[in-house]
Amino acid sequence: MKTMMRTRGAFTGLLATVAVLGCLALSATQASAATPRPMSAPAQTSAALPVVDMEATVLAAQIDPRRADNTLTPGAKASVLAVEQALQARSLLDARWVDGYFGTTTITAYAAYQRSLGYTGLAANGLPGASSLTALGQGRFTITRVIGPGAKVQRDGYTVNNRTQAMLTETERLLGFHLVLAQGSYNPGGDPSSAGTHDGGGVVDINIDSMSTATRTAVARALRQVGFAAWIRNPSQGNWPWHIHAAAINDTDLSTQAQNQTGDYYLGFNGLANHGADDGPRIPIVTWEAYQRTH
Repeated sequence: MKTMMRTRGAFTGLLATVAVLGCLALSATQASAATPRPMSAPAQTSAALPVVDMEATVLAAQIDPRRADNTLTPGAKASVLAVEQALQARSLLDARWVDGYFGTTTITAYAAYQRSLGYTGLAANGLPGASSLTALGQGRFTITRVIGPGAKVQRDGYTVNNRTQAMLTETERLLGFHLVLAQGSYNPGGDPSSAGTHDGGGVVDINIDSMSTATRTAVARALRQVGFAAWIRNPSQGNWPWHIHAAAINDTDLSTQAQNQTGDYYLGFNGLANHGADDGPRIPIVTWEAYQRTH
């Protein structure tokens, strides 16, 4: 009898233990169901957006319209294509011109896009500015190596922008002396012999009348070294005194005439209406941003 009672007691204890374990398991299951599981990252539904190099794109917009052929600006094709595809999507550029070549048709289309944003004047010159390029790229591309002219400032009584001022300051550091301006930027209706090149930003004339030939050449070389398209102008070329005409490459405020000059500079011309050969000191051509990355 004692043995039977002992066995029955043990069996009863075992059932109690099983019941407890079952309750614990049920509680754990319920807790798991009640606690929200961390959500996994959503699957990427589209490929990464292409990247537009703004420096290369703006450079192509200056050089390509001045080419006699359809040669592409090195390093700019993919960026220009992305911009052209975005213009095509807005019915501003025909598909046949979506080719990576930022020629006159693409310039015209981009200027139309700038005007569609409400921009006028220099802000609708066909050169991609940071704000218009950002707007155009929404959902289509991202932008790298962003550039801009900065605010307007005064120098020697003339108006320039911060980017041009910084370039002139670095030129003076290289030369070891101060440069005096004979004409500044943002000067529409100014000297008629300038043919509109000073209407926008990035363009200055430097007084070199009292300098020796060697010093004039040194100034032109230093200006080119930091990213200006710069030429020595003499009285035999036009109705002007000795000066150096300098246009800051990739300044997005350049007038159309100054854009053309910077394109001609890359193609080995003198920036004048006669389309003559470049008569300045020949050095590797760089932009201000490229110069900064190496100095």
